[in-house]
Amino acid sequence: MDIEQKQAELIEYYVKKAESHKGSSLSSVILEATSHPSLFAFSEILAVPNMLELQGTESSAYLDVLRLFAHGTWSDYKSNAGCLPQLVPDQALKLKQLTVLTLAENNKVLPYDQLMHELDVTNVRELEDFLINECMLQTSADLLISIQEKIKWADTMSELDKKHHKEVEDRIDEVKKSLSIKAADNDFRGHEEIYSEPGGVMDYEEDRSRPKRRRHPIS
Repeated sequence: MDIEQKQAELIEYYVKKAESHKGSSLSSVILEATSHPSLFAFSEILAVPNMLELQGTESSAYLDVLRLFAHGTWSDYKSNAGCLPQLVPDQALKLKQLTVLTLAENNKVLPYDQLMHELDVTNVRELEDFLINECMLQTSADLLISIQEKIKWADTMSELDKKHHKEVEDRIDEVKKSLSIKAADNDFRGHEEIYSEPGGVMDYEEDRSRPKRRRHPIS
């Protein structure tokens, strides 16, 4: 199963789960969804009519958390942390991942200093490790290339930093190769399903037609 298909299935799962809950019980659905390691789209869940039931209640802060994950960034959370529930580690990681994706979609270049500021990262090595291990390994091949192209590598580096930078580039190449192999394997399996199962073409096209993310920056 490719990343986009899995994303579409997760969105559908949590939309249905939200539709089956009422009132304060929706807060547990929001916590589960925003903590899920493979879910990166939240606008559809936010659009479920039941979610509006949280507005003006003791659980309204969870609705704000869902809005944050649908449209916001880590900086937005830091600016409003006093009004929001404290994020658990999985949520904090997810919001930082979404922040990188949003920045990559809305900026032609991503300087290191901007990324470090937006993610509360104190040094280049920590930033690069986060980008490789927590962002690029979790995204599609196209988005990986987009992130890599837009990141402006540090201009001034010591010999030790240059060695680490080379290691990072090598790891990026490994990730690209891994994603390419997986994509080729998925395409081959997809063709098998199309020719071996009735209705396979329609199911495949429906899954592929759903975008992985629908995020817009807060105005």
